[in-house]
Amino acid sequence: MRITIKTFIALAAVALVSCNSKRSRNYQYFPNMYESVGYEAYSSHEGNKIFEGNGTSEALKPVEGSVHRGWLPYDYKNSNEGYQSAKSELKNPLAYTEDNKANGKKLYSIYCAICHGDKGNGKGHLVKTEKILGVPSYDDIGRAITEGSIYHVMYYGINSMGSYASQTSIKERWQIAQYVESLKAGLEGKPERMDKVVAKNKSESTTNVDLADNAIHHEDGIDLNKSENGHEVDAKLKKGVEEKVSYSKKGLLQGKSHHSHKELGKK
Repeated sequence: MRITIKTFIALAAVALVSCNSKRSRNYQYFPNMYESVGYEAYSSHEGNKIFEGNGTSEALKPVEGSVHRGWLPYDYKNSNEGYQSAKSELKNPLAYTEDNKANGKKLYSIYCAICHGDKGNGKGHLVKTEKILGVPSYDDIGRAITEGSIYHVMYYGINSMGSYASQTSIKERWQIAQYVESLKAGLEGKPERMDKVVAKNKSESTTNVDLADNAIHHEDGIDLNKSENGHEVDAKLKKGVEEKVSYSKKGLLQGKSHHSHKELGKK
């Protein structure tokens, strides 16, 4: 009897050891945690008639040529030819204003000044401490940088400089480009470029955001017929603001937070 029990235990031990494998999960106590019951997104399933019009995949694929919100394709390639084309053809779509320059200066101090210096002369902290060498000044005649080449380099990077496309938005990169141009003009002793913005156009471009902000914080005293600077407000814009005010009041009474200022300004 004892021999039989010992034999059984020995066989069981051998079986357990032989079934053990470091390359597999061995025993699955909760199979549903390993094997999904539902369809996995973008996975194909043979014989799937429900999604056969979409390549038997559960999730719908985007329309060909579509891009995600807040991003636009950049047509210039990361090559010498692409750099030269951007340098001569690419223009800053933003107006050269004091506001854009101020924002560009803030971003420049975060991402660029550490190497290029506060004045754009290539004497940043990392250069002075000899951590990085060979950073050119913005007035370098050999490079002759332009608004297009500045943006291109920020998008792709060049030499020891990496890309800043993931850290900055399209608008932010153009604001930095404006500020870099102002530094270049200062080094060359030339007047910086500054566009003249017509007061009416400037008012129209900011009225939507300003009114939305006032509608949330000063909804009892806001005049929906005029903006703060006295310009007449478009009837369509007025109606949109009235709807936002109504929606905001309702949401606040229900204990819900209203839309952010940026979202209101965009709509």
